Amino acid sequence: MINRHRGEIAATLDGVSYKLCLTLGALAELETSFGEEDMLALATRFEKGRLSAKDVIRILAAGLKGGGSDIGEDKVARMQVEGGAAGFVAIVADLLNATFGVANPSAAERPPMGKA
Repeated sequence: MINRHRGEIAATLDGVSYKLCLTLGALAELETSFGEEDMLALATRFEKGRLSAKDVIRILAAGLKGGGSDIGEDKVARMQVEGGAAGFVAIVADLLNATFGVANPSAAERPPMGKA
């Protein structure tokens, strides 16, 4: 069961529903991957709203791992979602909001995340 108070979200990738969560371990991996020194720097980076396709892949892979799925970046890069690139960005925005932002954002409350 998904618990947004723990930073969890549900997302459908390749037609399969997954739980995603940016656990402390997942955030530590993202800090290293993005070359950031701490979680505040990581959150500040994401607040800028500009994400590359590689950023989206990294965040999704970390979220999947934190949610209990052993799916790496290579597999995430080949996945498809409804809505294409915009669908991927919406999932990442939801995950980042669950991790750093409001407890239960509606689609209207999600900040734009820029280009994927």
